Amino acid sequence: MTITTRRRIAAFALIATVALGACSGGGASTALSTGSSAAVPTTATSGAPAPSAAAVSGTINVSGSSTVEPISTAIAELVKQSNPDFNFTVTGPGTGDGFKTFCKGETDISDASRKIKDEEAATCAAAGIEYTELKIAYDGMTVMTSPDNTAVECLSFADLYALTGPQSQGFDKWSSATELAKSLGSNTVFPDADLSITGPGEESGTYDSYVELVITPIASKQTPPAESATRPDYVASANDNAIIAGVEGSPSALGWVGFAFAEENKDAIKEIQVAKEPNGTCIAPTATTIADGSYPLSRSLYIYVNKAKAAANPAVAGYVDYYLADGTISTVLQTVPYVNLPAGELEASRTTWASSQ
Repeated sequence: MTITTRRRIAAFALIATVALGACSGGGASTALSTGSSAAVPTTATSGAPAPSAAAVSGTINVSGSSTVEPISTAIAELVKQSNPDFNFTVTGPGTGDGFKTFCKGETDISDASRKIKDEEAATCAAAGIEYTELKIAYDGMTVMTSPDNTAVECLSFADLYALTGPQSQGFDKWSSATELAKSLGSNTVFPDADLSITGPGEESGTYDSYVELVITPIASKQTPPAESATRPDYVASANDNAIIAGVEGSPSALGWVGFAFAEENKDAIKEIQVAKEPNGTCIAPTATTIADGSYPLSRSLYIYVNKAKAAANPAVAGYVDYYLADGTISTVLQTVPYVNLPAGELEASRTTWASSQ
């Protein structure tokens, strides 16, 4: 398995810590924080140590969101620690690409940083794929620029639309967006600086979530309605490292990426506060603001489980059982800086899973 991002390194650091604790502490697994800058969420489950995985053997195949990939990988590694006959493949080509393979029956579980789309659900249904949707954590999208860009501290949805929406194609300076932003009610003063944009591509759930939250509500109100898509003339990548590098490499760059990945790279980028309304209250992305929903670019994370494969393969069911067990996700999230579900929402996912079997 290739480790290609800082998030994955953090996830495997957690696993090593758990393994050492199990060897030295009589089998009790305890994870220590590696000092992530994200606050440790205070939920009913966040303080519980990861439980021991039940005996399970077999192989599972998980694919989908690059955002969820580190969580699913870390949990699979924890299962593997006490189950040497358990094997797994976890890949993160993107939420959309993950659903393509999932709805062909090629994977057991699809990681997703958004809900499945109607057309994807229809594809699954046509192929006879029945699934269970399980919410597993919260994340946010971080809008970012270079630390050198001191002129930009907060952007509203109107500003982001004016900079990255379908009507901004060809804007090569921040100030080029001024007239469009003003027509949307914004008084933001943009710098007269080059605008270089790097962000997720269309295969990414992060792209879909950004379009759904930022672009579509404004595009639909234009006369005539504008396309519900970002401008096509930016550097799009499925690789989170490439997005960070693109923002880091330009003194007046603009980009967006999952909160967890931005937190792991805070030395390289500058996080921008976001306001939902033009000239509204600016909110910084943090574990607290994402969990309470006050950060406008918050989102839920999911896994989708193929029902037939879970029934036929005990490794799939055992893995999901362990995924949702009290203390599993919260232990992983001490190192991988996503946000725990409140206890009631995690219990709802457990109930959904139990009723699906």
